[in-house]
Amino acid sequence: MTTVHATATTATSADLSVWPASTSEPRRGDLAVGGVPLTEIADRFGTPVYVLDEAEVRDRCRTYRDAFPDAEILYAAKAFLCRALVHWVDEEGLGLDVCSAGELELAVTTGFPPERIVLHGNAKSPRDLETALRLGVGRIVIDSPSEIARLAAAVGPDGHQKVMVRVVPGISAGGHEKIRTGTDDQKFGLSISDGYAQHAIARILDQPQLELTGLHCHLGSQITSVKPYLSAVRRMVGLMARLHQQHGLVLPELDLGGGHGIAYRPGEEALDLTTLARKVRMELVEACAAAGLTVPRLFIEPGRAVVGPAGVALYRVLSVKHTGEHTYVAIDGGMSDNPRPSLYGVRYAPRLVGRHSTAAPTRVTVVGRHCEAGDILATAVELPGDIRLGDLLAVPVAGAYHLSMASAYNMVGRPPVAAVRDGRARLLVRRESFEDIRHRDVGL
Repeated sequence: MTTVHATATTATSADLSVWPASTSEPRRGDLAVGGVPLTEIADRFGTPVYVLDEAEVRDRCRTYRDAFPDAEILYAAKAFLCRALVHWVDEEGLGLDVCSAGELELAVTTGFPPERIVLHGNAKSPRDLETALRLGVGRIVIDSPSEIARLAAAVGPDGHQKVMVRVVPGISAGGHEKIRTGTDDQKFGLSISDGYAQHAIARILDQPQLELTGLHCHLGSQITSVKPYLSAVRRMVGLMARLHQQHGLVLPELDLGGGHGIAYRPGEEALDLTTLARKVRMELVEACAAAGLTVPRLFIEPGRAVVGPAGVALYRVLSVKHTGEHTYVAIDGGMSDNPRPSLYGVRYAPRLVGRHSTAAPTRVTVVGRHCEAGDILATAVELPGDIRLGDLLAVPVAGAYHLSMASAYNMVGRPPVAAVRDGRARLLVRRESFEDIRHRDVGL
């Protein structure tokens, strides 16, 4: 995705390459996103706080629509979901990919058309399936053989539900082993190599109330190369050709999932969306022509690539500690509001905002406030040597998998989310209070 950043006194385009496109430096040492100074947001809503640039989210939705004009683009709700975001995605013409009854209920009760929603999940609960059928979800992705009978029974002999089958194409791709989901011998999907996918499809075809519309695969997350997607297209079309030979089956849909990689720090690689769209389309057309198949409608499921770069997290410095050769800068958040560094070793590029420092930069480790040695946000990053208590740190690329994976660890409460646009900020999700935590504790 191509973004153009506002430049000002000391901020270079390289400095802001991973920030929202609206980022500017209204005065030295300060940054504004969506026309709103980050210091103003921190003062108004407190810290930690997530900032989401509405215009950036919408622009990224449109970028996907432009890159894949003939495809169905489904926003992957697991990255981050709230009612306002449901509204933005709907207005920009995207569908939704959800993984639970909770995500589904939030979307539909916000007014999102259920027929434009796909339900995923490697272990769907009875409530997940009941909610999906009750609300009229567009498609349910079958992930295991046991789901076939369960879903057919829930639909009933006179009912009807469109389904897809999640296939494991045997491709290793992704930024970390814990987020690679296209390989054999893991919990997701049904493997092509051992025949489980073909067997499940045959069983689905014996259930008249289940309409198999297509195949689904998801290779993993943080993929920055186009090649794995092209391999997936070839393997999926190969399976579709075998199904046509065996059953006379012509599937009209093919879902390639998401996992499109983004840069978290300046200089990191990101997936080239324009190249991806062009090459995937070419590969799909050529593979179908060789197999004598009609080209299916393509489904794409971006999540992180839509909201990740649109978000900024703000923290206050609570302490600065010099220990041996290391300097530790502790903030008022941590793994309870962003567990990704602890889970996947992800590192960010925090920046001092709110004051201009002339001190020489020093290498520090930014750590969280929680009782875990692994509660580290960023290692070996440069911050001004006079970094001190009360300073404000801003962390870009914080829009995906932060609040959605936040926990109640140490009972500090999950942060709020504020949206910015055209010089105005508004609260989307309020801060979780101690009262919220206390009211859930009903054991006395």
